[in-house]
Amino acid sequence: MATAVAAKQNIKELVFEWEGKDKNGKLVRGEMRAGGEAMVNASLRRQGILTTKVKKRRLSGGKSIKQKDIAIFTRQLATMMRAGVPLIQSFDIVARGSTNPRVTKLLTDIRSDVETGTSLSSAFRKHPLYFDSLYCNLVEAGEAGGILETLLDRLAVYQEKTMAIKNKIKSALIYPIAVLVVAFVVLAVIMIFVIPAFKDVFSSFGADLPAPTLMVIAMSEFFVSYWWAIFGSLFGGTYFFIQSWRRSEKMQKAMDRLLLRVPVFGDLVNKSAVARWTRTLSTMFAAGVPLVEALDSVGGASGNAVFAEATEQIQKDVSTGSALTTSMQTTGVFPVMVLQMCAIGEESGALDQMLGKAAEFYEDEIDEAVKGLSSLMEPFIIVILGTLIGGIVVSMYLPIFKLGQVV
Repeated sequence: MATAVAAKQNIKELVFEWEGKDKNGKLVRGEMRAGGEAMVNASLRRQGILTTKVKKRRLSGGKSIKQKDIAIFTRQLATMMRAGVPLIQSFDIVARGSTNPRVTKLLTDIRSDVETGTSLSSAFRKHPLYFDSLYCNLVEAGEAGGILETLLDRLAVYQEKTMAIKNKIKSALIYPIAVLVVAFVVLAVIMIFVIPAFKDVFSSFGADLPAPTLMVIAMSEFFVSYWWAIFGSLFGGTYFFIQSWRRSEKMQKAMDRLLLRVPVFGDLVNKSAVARWTRTLSTMFAAGVPLVEALDSVGGASGNAVFAEATEQIQKDVSTGSALTTSMQTTGVFPVMVLQMCAIGEESGALDQMLGKAAEFYEDEIDEAVKGLSSLMEPFIIVILGTLIGGIVVSMYLPIFKLGQVV
């Protein structure tokens, strides 16, 4: 049994590069995932291609596939389809142009499925780790309406906007976190190595030390004795917290609610969730996806459990005949401006356009919030670090000042 499983896994890793001639005698080449050369020859024969060369290639290693890779692939596929390049050939071009073997493997898998008659949306659904329900639903709508290239373009825009929001929030958080980590390391070095040296000097004075100095020395002794416990608790606690946040649904909901209430950062998180929510619903609705079905993907795309729960309630209300604006207002999580834009969109029949304008407004708001947050955090961090390090330095030099006064 184990041998059969291993053999099956090995077959999945095989990629074949082929060359041949089509019905017109033109030289063509490409890649195909298959269980063996016979399958490649049979598949190409059905397409009217006479193979002249089939070469096996094994893909391994490479970086993991990230959202950025999927966004780049979507943009490239949309561009080539708009230019009139056939779908299969588009996959070949994108796969060959990728520098990540894992992306090449993924695209070759999808291409093989499509080549055997599977719809593009069904081929994407086989890889839920990289293509979520929103992505697959839009592709399916594009296939049904004959506007696949248009919806791929909208998908590319949506992914680029979403990634831009995430990157802006990350840039706002990376600086203070990096500074605080460096500050902790510096303080640990001072406590473990520098202050014990001062302690040896002070012991030769034979005089009573000031209270601030005694307190800093006591902290240093604690660091020296239990540094392993401090670092272990810090890193272990951080790891446990992150894993709990990722795996526990209750933890995620609690933290998402807390994040929305945190001063300064909470406003940024709220605007980010609103921007993604409106952008997602605008994209789905513009693609012709019915509102109730579109709401299935919107809540998760917001990235916040509070908005996901609100979306579930909105979906229930809308499915029973309530207006979207009324249902959104009942949840109490959406800003007045978004509610007004939705109301105008429902009345005018341009809901997707109004939601898109709301998304653009909040994306601009995020830009301003990130700039303001960066400006606010710099002096705040300087004051905190100056107080901590300055307090330690002063505490260490107080006995020297006192000795000077006595002399």
